[in-house]
Amino acid sequence: MAVARFCLWMSLSLLRLPRDAFAAGPAAAAGPGAGRGPGGSFWWRGLRWGERPAGARGRGIGVSRRIGVSRGIGVSRGIGVSRRIGVSLGIGVSRGIGVSPGLGVSLGITVSPGIGVSRGSVCPEDLDLSPGLGVSRGVGVSRRITVSPGIGVSPGIGVSPGLDGMNVLFIIVDDLRPVLGCYGDKLVKSPNIDQLASQSMVFSNAYAQARHHPALRFLLLLESSCRKLFHHAQYFKENGYVTLSVGKVFHPGVSSNYSDDYPYSWSIPPFHPSAEKHENDKTCRGKDGKLYANLVCPVNVTEMPGGTLPDIQSTEEAIRLLNIMKTNRQKFFLAVGYHKPHIPLRYPQEFLKLYPLENITLAPDPWVPKRLPSVAYNPWMDIRQRDDVEALNVSFPYGPLPDDFQRQIRQSYYAAVSYLDVQIGLLLNALDNVGLSNNTIVVFTADHGWSLGEHGEWAKYSNFDVATRVPLMFYVPGMTAPSVSQGAGAFPYLDPFSHTGGSAPQGQSKKVVELVSLFPTLAELAGLQVPPACPETSFGVVLCTEGTSIVRYFSISEGKVQEGREGCDDTDRCSNEEPVAFSQYPRPADTPQWNSDKPKLKDIRIMGYSMRTIDYRYTLWVQFDPSNFSANFEHVHAGELYVMDNDPNQDYNIYNSTSHGWLFKKLLDFLKH
Repeated sequence: MAVARFCLWMSLSLLRLPRDAFAAGPAAAAGPGAGRGPGGSFWWRGLRWGERPAGARGRGIGVSRRIGVSRGIGVSRGIGVSRRIGVSLGIGVSRGIGVSPGLGVSLGITVSPGIGVSRGSVCPEDLDLSPGLGVSRGVGVSRRITVSPGIGVSPGIGVSPGLDGMNVLFIIVDDLRPVLGCYGDKLVKSPNIDQLASQSMVFSNAYAQARHHPALRFLLLLESSCRKLFHHAQYFKENGYVTLSVGKVFHPGVSSNYSDDYPYSWSIPPFHPSAEKHENDKTCRGKDGKLYANLVCPVNVTEMPGGTLPDIQSTEEAIRLLNIMKTNRQKFFLAVGYHKPHIPLRYPQEFLKLYPLENITLAPDPWVPKRLPSVAYNPWMDIRQRDDVEALNVSFPYGPLPDDFQRQIRQSYYAAVSYLDVQIGLLLNALDNVGLSNNTIVVFTADHGWSLGEHGEWAKYSNFDVATRVPLMFYVPGMTAPSVSQGAGAFPYLDPFSHTGGSAPQGQSKKVVELVSLFPTLAELAGLQVPPACPETSFGVVLCTEGTSIVRYFSISEGKVQEGREGCDDTDRCSNEEPVAFSQYPRPADTPQWNSDKPKLKDIRIMGYSMRTIDYRYTLWVQFDPSNFSANFEHVHAGELYVMDNDPNQDYNIYNSTSHGWLFKKLLDFLKH
């Protein structure tokens, strides 16, 4: 029971593919070039490849790897030439990858029977998408990358489709709760994000389905039940888009197969800022002049390794790619992932000036609620391990942080948000400068929220709104905002240090929505076919989605969506009942443990399933078996029920004093289906 929802805990905004789509080889855990075999061969993407002599040219017909219902053999020719990499894109295409110098590698992939032969892979545009420092990920990839947008069935270069649809700029932020001016926050300075909201459809009640593995960040799950995953960038790629990834889009490590799902989801290797590896280093200067790995970490950027920070580098790379794509007729899907305000709260120190400490208050409810079940509490282990927090010697698990330090954390979180706002402003202004703001959909969201002292908690490991609620907005030229006239711009850069005034959202919906709706919504906005909703048993289904498009909310009133309404064919989600968002979080025990926040799969014993509507939040903590992903609703460890009208902060749990059998049935019915 609840297998599908557990998969969503591990990965969001996804599609499903057949069980063997991501079958791993002996060295699946290794990154590119990481596993050397006998005779100079090496493991890459689960296949063994031979090594070519240095400087070798040649055709290098590649091993064909099947995806989904593929039955053909993909053959890639004319690839492997020194200092060039040819990538041929499109449905049914054979993607050839030539690695040089020294290694000649080609990989044929087919996605439909009888199709998969692509000859030639150099396009007339001759796009150089690689950064100046190179895009090598461990196999010596050359600096020059040529992208050929073809349909993969012609013997020539391929046909480059026209712009009959929109580009997509997808911006995802790590750990950002809706502390933004456009969401009503009176303290924060976020003029550029607010400006985006003023031309967007803004959802004020959007919720993440999980907190530990960020939205968009998944792959190579160990259980076969969850292995049938398909990222939405891959869907756009197979529909003719050039797909590009910059920054923290996928969660690093095993959850993304140590590859960010390249080459399946992305046309070229994803960009990761070089400064990223220093995120947890001792770079925070203390009052004694020494360097520490602190939670609160305003810095002099010139003193940082490389004289920069990861999000600055990501913005620069995204702008560079936009400048390249402006001359290309191929549609693009550019995903940009920002680190901040994820901990450590490391940002340029000048942003502290925006938030004098005397203006910073404590959370409105900085205590642990009396009726909060112990299983629901997260002991915020990740911040306890930071040098400045560790020095406070706070008792485990409930010991509160000193009030003055709580204010410093909140101050730095706000400062990090304004630092993020600058990056968003520069990126959107670049979209204007290259003339693409009239034909590019912009999506802005976050993977989950972050507690700032509410309920005596910090971080994101709970089912409360502060951990699950996220900003979500869609800018769609001609739909949410009028087209920009020639020479004008939609997104002039606004300096948070000097800009005054705010911007109200162009359109706002209070409908409760889920992040799993991102994919079908984007597909519909881009004019792509939206895959059907997944049935109760979906192992035999080639492609389906767990979410439903929310485009229908862009123009209708706030009234309830009626069953059978045009554009709403999922009667389970679009009936007379109000929309519902589901979230969940695991626990290893009934009481807080050292691994309560991030338990390993084998240690999970309890799962907290939570249901949020406009009127209430209802959570059940039930017995969970990690060996078969089954939840036992006959064994309820604890429950929570909060009524929003008189308890918006979710401080007073009335689960044990209220009849809620109908809520139990509603939650159980959804998880079964």
